[in-house]
Amino acid sequence: MLEYYEEVSGCYIIRPLAYNIWQEIQNFFDAEIKKLGVEDTYFPMFVSQRQLEREKDHIEGFAAEVAWVTKAGSSNIENPVAIRPTSETVMYPYFAKWIRTYRDLPLKLNQWCNVVRWEFKNPQPFIRTREFLWQEGHTAHFTKEEADTEVYKILELYRQIYEDMLAVPVIRGIKSEKEKFAGGLYTTTLEGFIPITGRGVQAATSHCLGQNFSKMFDIVIEDPKDAKKVHVWQNSWGISTRSIGVMVMIHGDNKGLVLPPRVAATQVIVIPCGITSKTTEDDKKLVESKVNDVVEELKSVGIKAKADLRENYSPGYKYNHWELKANIIILTGVPIRLEIGPRDLQNQQSLMVRRDNGSKEPIPLADLVSRIPDTLKIIQKDMFERAKKVYDDHVKIVLKWEDFVSTLDGKNFVMIPWCEEVSCETSIKEKSTRHVTEEEAEDEKAPSMGAKSLCIPLEQPNDPPIVPGETECISCGKLAKRYALFGRSY
Repeated sequence: MLEYYEEVSGCYIIRPLAYNIWQEIQNFFDAEIKKLGVEDTYFPMFVSQRQLEREKDHIEGFAAEVAWVTKAGSSNIENPVAIRPTSETVMYPYFAKWIRTYRDLPLKLNQWCNVVRWEFKNPQPFIRTREFLWQEGHTAHFTKEEADTEVYKILELYRQIYEDMLAVPVIRGIKSEKEKFAGGLYTTTLEGFIPITGRGVQAATSHCLGQNFSKMFDIVIEDPKDAKKVHVWQNSWGISTRSIGVMVMIHGDNKGLVLPPRVAATQVIVIPCGITSKTTEDDKKLVESKVNDVVEELKSVGIKAKADLRENYSPGYKYNHWELKANIIILTGVPIRLEIGPRDLQNQQSLMVRRDNGSKEPIPLADLVSRIPDTLKIIQKDMFERAKKVYDDHVKIVLKWEDFVSTLDGKNFVMIPWCEEVSCETSIKEKSTRHVTEEEAEDEKAPSMGAKSLCIPLEQPNDPPIVPGETECISCGKLAKRYALFGRSY
């Protein structure tokens, strides 16, 4: 899926297999946001220091991540420019030019682009890279109600990408004041869980920026009711190629990649087998002809099928290539393998092998066109349900601080009654920090550090419920407002 780009640490080459998954995400999301009136655009990747520093909280949130262009050839640049870590400060001066009256609203723009964030020491493919691909939507609205509505519509589309396409369960929530987008009013998020490490991953975010940026960049209109100048309400939202890494880490097994059918470039691979030195040339041609026929029949009903008719490769080699290759460079993970040999032709059947669970089942050739689409739907459903059960099993409600760290160290998320105060969150991180060896040590944002709030879930637990005026925060003893999800995170 990836090739290490050896010239620059933390940068990777996205090979066609992985890029196809990104294109599937693009195709779905682009069609859906077009229904909401969002238009595609493209802004430059460079931003001046003056613009980047206009919003104090915003630049403080990204300062450590910003890469700067300071030279042109051998000469220093008098006014260095930053490579966008995100595009609010690139776009919003032009929003101010384009938005003059309420008739110019809503303005809804989206761009598919790359961004650069340079702060960390320990890159991880897809999950933490110095350059990555994403989409970033930026919209302006007349009222907060319109902005709020869009925030949650976009969050729902992101949920569909993860749960319906990638078969990855997520928890929808709101970020704490400490963890929200720098300079924004509030941030909604999807939080994923990586079972093998017990760590969380921020899967996608949809931010309401409020009027903060419109005040900074003077994006104002005249209220048609009373002719007063009012600042617009703004949102920004994004999902990145990190989504591919989350999918790989959740569904992959000891053999290699397991792809959900909805995003697989090849859903069914058909392989001739049982051909030996004793097989006649006529029988070999019959098998290969039937393999091609099956592929065309499956394509006719919308299945992405391929035949592997390569000479000088054994069936076993082909099985491994299409299903099991564990090398990061060559991962295929095709959901279904069909084997057809001379004996299968005599019996008018094919052997179907599922990649997700390894099950094998003979299928009559006449039934393939009806059975394969149904089986792909079952695989998609089964993959999500297995991952969902694992996620649910690792979200633990903790009602006493004494149980917090031990539960966390069991590779779990911890759901606690919480006061939602920044000072308390800072204290929780300090108290739950896991002391590591020098070999294990990572930078400040790495998961070996203490727990942080991942989100305040939109769907709150009710066993036991938070009792207003009674339930206490398990960390500081102040009154709890809601349950919050804490964990170690990438």
